[in-house]
Amino acid sequence: MGQAATENEMVVKRDLKVVAEVRRFVRLVTGQWGMDDFVPCLVASELVTNALQHATSTTDDDVILRLSRTEDGALWMEVQDTACGLPQMLAADATSETGRGLFIVDQYARRWGIRALADNAGKVVFAVLDAT
Repeated sequence: MGQAATENEMVVKRDLKVVAEVRRFVRLVTGQWGMDDFVPCLVASELVTNALQHATSTTDDDVILRLSRTEDGALWMEVQDTACGLPQMLAADATSETGRGLFIVDQYARRWGIRALADNAGKVVFAVLDAT
C-alpha cells in the first residue's frame, strides 16, 4: 500500500496549545478529501501531543505532521520529530490521567508503526486510517 502524491504538511511549534490548530488542519484536509474528521482529529491529537510532550523535551526542533491518501483511499498520517527514543504503549489503569495515547491510536488505526530516520535524526510515527 503506497502513499499518494498529494501530501499536506503542518509544522507544529513546541507548544501544547497548538494541538487545537492541528485538529483544524486535519479537519480542513479531510474535508477537502470528503472524509469524516473525528477519528483523524483524535489520532492526530494523540500523536502530536506525544511528540510535543516526550520528543521535544530534549530538543528545540519542531514536530512535523503530514497527511496523505493511500492508493486505496485511506488516510496516511505521520508525525516526525528529532528525538530518537521510541514511544511505547503503556498499560493505564482506570484512574490514570495519561498514558492512553497509543492505545487510542491502536484501536482506531488500520495499522500504525514507527520508523527511525537515517543517522539518528529522529523518527516518524505513522498511522493508516480507513476512509469513512
